Amino acid sequence: MKYIDEATIHVIAGKGGDGVASFRREKYIPKGGPSGGDGGRGGSIFAIADRNINTLVDYRFARIHRARKGENGRGSDCYGKGAEDITLRMPVGTVITNAATGEIIADLKGHEQKVLLAKGGAGGLGNLHFKSSINRTPRQFTLGEPGEELELKLELKVLADVGLLGMPNAGKSTLIRAVSAARPKVADYPFTTVHPNLGMVRVDQNRSFVMADIPGLIEGAAEGAGLGHHFLKHLSRTRLLLHLVDIAPLDQNIDPVREAKAIIEELRKYDETLYQKPRWLVLNKADLLPEHERESVRRKFTRSLGWKEKSFVISAITGEGCKELTYAIMEYLEQEAAETGEG
Repeated sequence: MKYIDEATIHVIAGKGGDGVASFRREKYIPKGGPSGGDGGRGGSIFAIADRNINTLVDYRFARIHRARKGENGRGSDCYGKGAEDITLRMPVGTVITNAATGEIIADLKGHEQKVLLAKGGAGGLGNLHFKSSINRTPRQFTLGEPGEELELKLELKVLADVGLLGMPNAGKSTLIRAVSAARPKVADYPFTTVHPNLGMVRVDQNRSFVMADIPGLIEGAAEGAGLGHHFLKHLSRTRLLLHLVDIAPLDQNIDPVREAKAIIEELRKYDETLYQKPRWLVLNKADLLPEHERESVRRKFTRSLGWKEKSFVISAITGEGCKELTYAIMEYLEQEAAETGEG
């Protein structure tokens, strides 16, 4: 199925039913008085997070969601029936924004989290509410209120602990295959990944984290070039970024240091908050280098890049260094959770 992570929908809550002006007309009660009932409330529209859904594709084809209006009131003190509410099930991680104002209405972070999108209109009042000692035969009644109507933008952001960042063919998909049960497509041409992939990395029996692989970036991504810019938002929820670099490109004209600097610059242009996230350097495809040269290559690379954070040398295709990397990630996430009180 094609991955859909954005959609725009129109929600229209139901109008409230109208109140009614009515009087009792019974044979033995000549002055029965007002008996007009209230109208029922209109149906409201809710959104609920569902972890069993992973795409917004349904909302690309079903854009208008309209709740029913409430029933009108009737005589003999009969109130109108309220309309049923509508519940829209969406993936966990969906951000719902008012398309007109840009205001965030809801951020669905947890399974079964429920939020009100559009409130149904209140029912009108029947004339029985207007009787008094000086107005025995009121003919006043009120109409039902209109329901809320909104244009909403839905945006799905992947929920992951660790995000993979890098140029096309840096080996991100290969790494997520090596350390998790996820099986993204892997090939020897750029832009293999066309939608985010999530993998559960299990370090020990009761220790695991979620890793996200997004399409590779190219220069100009922050301005819309390539595929990666469209998915950079998925990295905004991650707690740690892994910057993967192909340390031994087959094309001799490619400079890994220059490419790494280009990715860092694209990240800074796109979002300063994302740029400030903790980032580790992962030099991939070490199997293409002689073993005795790998450490010197790592030192030279980090020095040229001016890298101050942690760095690792791995081979995703052979698994070399991957275990050490995942354990280091797990320890970092546990330490961060303990410091922030989330653990």
